[in-house]
Amino acid sequence: MGNNQIIIKFLLYYFLCTLSSFSQQNIEDKKIGKVSKLFSSDTVLHVKMNYANKVIRKSTNDSTYLKIDLEYQIGSDAWKTLPVKVRSRGNNRLKNCYFVPLKLKIKKDEAKGTLFKGNKKLKLVLPCLLQKEGDDYLLKELLAYKLYELISPFHFKTRLLDITLTEPKGKKIRTHKMKGIFIEDIKKVADRNGGKVLKRNVHPMQQNELSSVQNALFQYMIGNTDFSTAYQHNEKLVFVDKAARPVPYDFDMSGLCNTSYSVVSQIAGEELPIKYVTQRMYRGFKRDDEVMMAVRNQFLENKTKMLAIIDAYKDHFVNPKEYQRCTAYIEGFFNILSNESKFKKEIINRARTK
Repeated sequence: MGNNQIIIKFLLYYFLCTLSSFSQQNIEDKKIGKVSKLFSSDTVLHVKMNYANKVIRKSTNDSTYLKIDLEYQIGSDAWKTLPVKVRSRGNNRLKNCYFVPLKLKIKKDEAKGTLFKGNKKLKLVLPCLLQKEGDDYLLKELLAYKLYELISPFHFKTRLLDITLTEPKGKKIRTHKMKGIFIEDIKKVADRNGGKVLKRNVHPMQQNELSSVQNALFQYMIGNTDFSTAYQHNEKLVFVDKAARPVPYDFDMSGLCNTSYSVVSQIAGEELPIKYVTQRMYRGFKRDDEVMMAVRNQFLENKTKMLAIIDAYKDHFVNPKEYQRCTAYIEGFFNILSNESKFKKEIINRARTK
């Protein structure tokens, strides 16, 4: 082969590689800032399903799914059916709850042209127990997700559901009407922010400083200690702009939710010096004062918007007292945040060093 032929082949190879890289970059760029249709609306989505909790619990795992039909309302009287695969997920809720939390897989071809287009995977959060308070607990957990959207771009999008579950129980059929939450997949969060999902653990002090403090102060606001960014317990990590950034989820053990089954969490066997989940305890690490003050001001500036979000869901509460408790709990946080001495005593002085 002559030198000219070698050069031509090299240039052709280089051109094809460059074209492929450019095409891939275009695809990635189109994902930045994009929110799928499913999560572009805050209206309640009505959903119907048919399965037995017992079967889901016993017959599925991380790699084994069952096929079911998901029906969802698309008009005042119109419904559409979407075939999906489901499996059980989670740890504490899977062990202790009546309703099994689910992971959904949707084929791209099945989702095409539907409300679910662009969502290959979804999480479905359901009330834990058969109790009248279940819907209000779940609603407060949804609000935690919505409040964090105001603070950080690295958040999960959510959608409130009204679910009718038809459950075969032996020869009988039981119908459950309850609220639920769809949560987008972590890859969608990474794509929207032009990053990648991090599966390895990263110590909080090696994570982006601003994102780390935003997450820690948010967890303090909702009274949640059931998380660990170091071990990715109820936290995911995305790598954006050359830095690891936390994405929190699963808030049912928080003081904001204050469920009947809530307990003070122990992460890696560590016992915390609080007795009740409604007691706040700052779990963030010591950071530069400038960053702490910047995040503090960010929360204070968003106080009115946060209370407005809670107020927007007022009519969805079954028990009006739960709405009042929810509002009062968040206002209690802002009472601490706006007071110089309380902020220093409860947050700055309690920041972790290890």
